[in-house]
Amino acid sequence: MELITVKEALQTILDNSEDFGIEEIDFLQSSGRILKENIVADRDFPPFNRVSMDGIAISSTAFNKGIRSFKIEGIQAAGSLQLTLQNNDNCIEVMTGAVLPKNSDVIIQYELLTIKNNVASVDVGVVKEFQNVHLKGLDRTVGDVLIPENTLISAAEISVFATVGKTKVKVVKQPKVMIISTGNELVEVDQIPAEHQIRRSNVYALVSLVEKLNIKSDTAHILDDKEVLTSKIKGFLNNYDVLLFSGAVSKGKFDFIPEVLASLGVQKLFHQVKQRPGKPFWFGKKGNKTVFAFPGNPVSTFVSCLKYFYPWFYKSVNLETQLNEAILAEDFYFKPNLTYFLQVKLHQKEGKIVATPIAGKGSGDLANLTEADAFLELPDDSTNFTKGSIFPIIKFR
Repeated sequence: MELITVKEALQTILDNSEDFGIEEIDFLQSSGRILKENIVADRDFPPFNRVSMDGIAISSTAFNKGIRSFKIEGIQAAGSLQLTLQNNDNCIEVMTGAVLPKNSDVIIQYELLTIKNNVASVDVGVVKEFQNVHLKGLDRTVGDVLIPENTLISAAEISVFATVGKTKVKVVKQPKVMIISTGNELVEVDQIPAEHQIRRSNVYALVSLVEKLNIKSDTAHILDDKEVLTSKIKGFLNNYDVLLFSGAVSKGKFDFIPEVLASLGVQKLFHQVKQRPGKPFWFGKKGNKTVFAFPGNPVSTFVSCLKYFYPWFYKSVNLETQLNEAILAEDFYFKPNLTYFLQVKLHQKEGKIVATPIAGKGSGDLANLTEADAFLELPDDSTNFTKGSIFPIIKFR
């Protein structure tokens, strides 16, 4: 079977992205979700001429007449109704965030004042109109788009939702994801494995990786029995949008997943990619159901999820992503001609990201991932990679 290149595999996956639809949720639950509406200003920002310093509000006309001592008429507190300066030769004490009193246009901060017997004397030679005043509509005006559709929501956006009174916001629905492990050698995390067994770990790595996308997933484990696999997977295809498999996609006698998927009408779009680790990766579709079947070795599962599932999800929700690159810190040799995902440790040097290879013991060396920060993607057109060369990186820290 001819292997598909990493570039071809990724393009095939991106060409088969999905529209999950839209739902409306409480704005406080929206962090990490993708916004599906424009958020517009329901009023000017600020909505009034806002005092930006504690001090006194005066009329510049009075100041320019030479008046330097102003009788205090009252206090304009933040959140109180707007006062009016009754006598232009007087002043009103004002607090930060308060509305600017009528007939005043200058704020002089307390640090430049002497207040005695209800008279504020100023020690400045010049003032400017609307000094220390945040003018109405300076930031945004009513109807302006404050947050555009397809924005990834963070605490900053939630603050804006609150400001404009958006208690409910429209976001992309998250796909329903089932993560499935197979194999008679696997036992649960809380069990003590026999000598010939290991605990399930790949599934929980995938759970954690998809959770970083704010996707809650379910998990299942199926033994290497073709009839049981067929029955279980048929149910999962009916009830979930995405199936993520770990294992049973190579050429072993008990690697039944490709055969079972084909029997259930899932169209294979490719099987086997020109890469290491992760060469046996299988990808397919059935209607609007998407299946990623990753190889069972831990590092293969880990890097394949980052390299393929993440971009598929970003494309599905119309979220733009940036290409990250790093400088190889030392010469590296790899054979054969496959795209190689090299585990690396990252550090900054003169404002640039530098990647140092982390020696591992193959795609089964899960513990080695704890020492790395990213995968450096080395292309399949060479076997010698020289220090100082720049390559794409897939960061997981």
